Order: sequence, then C-alpha cells, then structure tokens
Amino acid sequence: MIRTVLFDLDGTIIDTNDLIIETFIEILKDVVPAPFNREHIIPSMGLTLEQQLQIFTKQDDVSDYVTAYRTYNRTRHDEMVKPFPHVNEVVHTLAEAGIQLGVVTTKVRESTGRVLRMFELWDKMGTVVTVQDVTHAKPHPEPVLMAIEALGADPATTIMVGDSPADIQSANAAGAISCGVAWSLKGEAVLREYEPRHIIHDMRDLYALVGLERSAGEKR
Repeated sequence: MIRTVLFDLDGTIIDTNDLIIETFIEILKDVVPAPFNREHIIPSMGLTLEQQLQIFTKQDDVSDYVTAYRTYNRTRHDEMVKPFPHVNEVVHTLAEAGIQLGVVTTKVRESTGRVLRMFELWDKMGTVVTVQDVTHAKPHPEPVLMAIEALGADPATTIMVGDSPADIQSANAAGAISCGVAWSLKGEAVLREYEPRHIIHDMRDLYALVGLERSAGEKR
C-alpha cells in the first residue's frame, strides 16, 4: 500500500514547459548558434538550471546566465504557468485520504513556493525539497531520500511521480516506487527506457495506485 506520494514540479504537476523553453531561447538568442529551439532544450529538462546552461553555452561559469534566466522567467511566470489537468483535485483528495505528500524539485525554493501557493498546493505538501536543500540533485537519490526522511516515510511505500529520467533514476536509486507521467515532453517511450515501475496517463490514475480507485464514470 502506497502511503506517501512525492511529486516533481515542472512538467509533472505544474505546466511550466512553454515558460522554460521561451526563457532559454530569449536569454541565449545571442549566445547559442542557431538553430536553437524547443527540440534542443527538451532532452536536458529535468537537470538543474546550471547543468542545462552549461550544456547549451559550453561554458563552466554560467552564473550570469542563471541571473538572466531567473529575471526573465520571473517577469513571465504568472501569466504562463498552470497546473496540469486534475492536479488540484488529486492533491486535495489524496491529502484528505491521509496520504503523505511532498514535492522534490530542481527548482529553487523561492519559485517553488511561489507557484505552489498560486494554485493552493503549498499547504497540502508535508515537505518540499528544492535544489537548494541538497548537495546532489536528481538523478542522485539524495533529494528523494531527504523527502522520505522528512515525512518519516518508508521508501517501499513511497511513490515518486515525475516527467524526466532524472526523477525515475532518483526514485529507483532511493528504493522508492518510480512513476513517469505520459504527458512528459520527452515522451513515454523515453521514460520507459529508465524502467519506471509505473506510467500514468492521467493524474487521476494515482487513485488506483494508492488504493482509492474511483468508478470509471466518476474518474473520466
């Protein structure tokens, strides 16, 4: 029986995909040779911002690009982000059923808290682990293990839901149950290469995994 559900943030419960892609293209338009578009950006999504910028710019010191990214991203954030379908319903239902919830993300704490509060999800999370809280970001197991420890949970009864290989690798390495989301920009086929225990096609598919199966009519 699953007693704990951990969520990645970007691309999993919050649709920030277009914002992320637009921000990279805007701040790197005079840095990265053309063509530089979403197809070049998607493969690295799930890594830390610094790692992505190092890949794109081929530079080690990307501190100025990090600042530029966060400045631009902040100006466009509120008008471009939204939860994926049924996220609010599922999070609130799981919380009411006594399932422990948490977020494990490679975002920084300020922007993580901002978006979770925007959509009334912050108060439902028993723990929030950001890239600033760990020494090793996903795909290392540390972030997932930190969330599990903070909740007093058991890896064997914890599911980690994410849209990137890094989420699946982190969960598997932590001994948790890995779950990919089919709406990942990387595509379901790519996620399956990393051997997730589950793939969900609708956020409400989590009900069955935690033993809260709804009727087909109610679910769909």
